[in-house]
Amino acid sequence: MREAIATLSSADRVESPFGALDFFDGVPTPETVTTIYDALDLMRGIEVFLNAVPGASLVAMRRGLRSVGITSPNVVGYTEPRANSGSLFLTPNTETTYGTTMLDLRAWGPTVIEAPPESLCVVDDFWFRYVADMGIAGPDRGKGGSYLFLPPGYDGEVPDGYFSYRCPTFANWVVLRALGGVPAMKQTRIYPLAEADSPAENVFINIADAVFNTIHANDFSFYEEVDELVQEEPVEALDAERAGQLAAIGIVKGQPFAPDDRMRAVLDNAARIGGGMARAIAYTPRDPGAVLYGSWKNAFVGGNHEFLRNGARLLDARTQFHYLATVITPAMAHAQIGAGSAYAYTVHDVNGDLLNGAKTYRLHVDPDPPAKNFWAVDVYDTQTRSLIQVASTIYPALASNSGTLQGNDDGSYDLYFGPAAPEGMESNWVETIPGKSWFQLFRLYGPLEPWFDQTWKLNEFEPID
Repeated sequence: MREAIATLSSADRVESPFGALDFFDGVPTPETVTTIYDALDLMRGIEVFLNAVPGASLVAMRRGLRSVGITSPNVVGYTEPRANSGSLFLTPNTETTYGTTMLDLRAWGPTVIEAPPESLCVVDDFWFRYVADMGIAGPDRGKGGSYLFLPPGYDGEVPDGYFSYRCPTFANWVVLRALGGVPAMKQTRIYPLAEADSPAENVFINIADAVFNTIHANDFSFYEEVDELVQEEPVEALDAERAGQLAAIGIVKGQPFAPDDRMRAVLDNAARIGGGMARAIAYTPRDPGAVLYGSWKNAFVGGNHEFLRNGARLLDARTQFHYLATVITPAMAHAQIGAGSAYAYTVHDVNGDLLNGAKTYRLHVDPDPPAKNFWAVDVYDTQTRSLIQVASTIYPALASNSGTLQGNDDGSYDLYFGPAAPEGMESNWVETIPGKSWFQLFRLYGPLEPWFDQTWKLNEFEPID
């Protein structure tokens, strides 16, 4: 019995990362109670940061889009000729033209999207969960089709003739990509179902050269972004566990989020610590499934767009992806031979050192890169996770379909990254910034079997000065 009591008892003093915790016969002293609740608030604030990044990301996305005039579902922003480094987006590519808008099912009710043929389009809900693919990866199989998105709790008639989806949230993010470029993308129609007989024309805005921010905060205002989402969307839109974490720090639907000075300071600290943890998870993940080989990382751990493995949510994997990237779809998590795209990234060189903008590196791409369409390397700022901003170009990327890349006689390529181009290799070079780190995504469009069976592998970045 004494041994049992010993295992159940508290010592008079427990050392902790938050300071010493003192007890009188198992009862915490008043000073310790204060320390413990400060610690709990900090821990829960960090948990909210790590677990609510997906939602905060789309709140920031909507805010950024609204700032350039995308204020209604019938207004579509697009990037012509393609995205560049002027704005802050999480890891966009510079090789394809995109279109985007936000659905507002609260204002519009059931909403129709007519997807253009030969397109790759995605709808995600406001918590950044997958709702639907349209186009090649969707049920229309690239022939073009009419999709109907129903708001939460909708109990009205669902007409025939549409691919219909029930959305957990009223706000939903729409991403459009048409293989026929901007003219094909402008065939997209978005309108309320109630106006199906005579829909208004859509408005298309070229946002390629606009300067705006779509990335969530890493300080106290992160929690204000999350509160905006919680106040707008149904309670049922979020699982009870994450809703409980939010409630523990004062974010509750129908109630003002008004932390006192102490709690505000705790949450500001929690966001900064959480942001640091997210960076560790993103840049140096410890899940073996995040390692492709060598220093190269896989952004979709487990190959599942819901970040599930054996019925368990991979919390770090969800944070890893959403801290670096946007767009959730099974088509990204389950790339198929010759279709979709595959990704790999690293922040380290062949020696395991962080990539340094003051140094020059060579990436040797072996012959016959396994891409049906083309491959590309885009370079990003490790702070913003957006395209790196350099003086030499607004398109900090190298792509096999650019028409300017120099190949070697054996079909291989030598790519260079550094503050100055090696002589004669300007077309194969991306500028980096001394005093800053950087990372990149290697993308294969239409990955082929050697990528999946790893009979073809990426080499490491080699410092050459």
